[in-house]
Amino acid sequence: MNLRAASAHSLCVSKPLALVACSIAIALSSARPLTAQDAPKPFEAFSNSAQALRDSIVQTAKAQLGKRYRLGGVSPEKGFDCSGLVQYVMAALRLDVPRTAKQQAKAGLAITRDTSRLLPGDLLTFAWNKKSPISHVGIYIGDGKYIHASSVAGQVIISPVNRPVAPLIKAWRGARRLLSLDDDSTTASPAAPVVQHAKKG
Repeated sequence: MNLRAASAHSLCVSKPLALVACSIAIALSSARPLTAQDAPKPFEAFSNSAQALRDSIVQTAKAQLGKRYRLGGVSPEKGFDCSGLVQYVMAALRLDVPRTAKQQAKAGLAITRDTSRLLPGDLLTFAWNKKSPISHVGIYIGDGKYIHASSVAGQVIISPVNRPVAPLIKAWRGARRLLSLDDDSTTASPAAPVVQHAKKG
């Protein structure tokens, strides 16, 4: 019992009629003052929810490993093309994204093209060169790797983000973030709103 609590206790002993008031005083004097750590953290629940959703995106995408590549494919049974895989994974978690790689390259928020700033679940876009339109897309899964439906490999595979460009390998051109509540590394694009949860029904 600290000094303030002890003083309050002594007062209670000498003046029994003040017992109720003293009990309150002891409780207040013994209580630990609130600190900044005790204060509610704004958006903490949203951040935790976003992290859980990121984990689910990665696990859903990894479940498609080995599924065959098929131009225009949008299902595990018939195969995937790159944007079909992205759309399938996001739709499984009730997130709406456009159908083509070029359209998906405008979804969400633009992210600095730096692997240290990427988060699992971010979309990565690829093209033959700086002047070429986006023609390939994949999902970042962490540790400098992404998962994608590869026409070269003929199936869904995992590849390093910074793999050397080759005649059949397109260059990494950008990244898009669909979930933006869990850090501040996003750069908003006015023409590209954050993807929203799909409506039920």
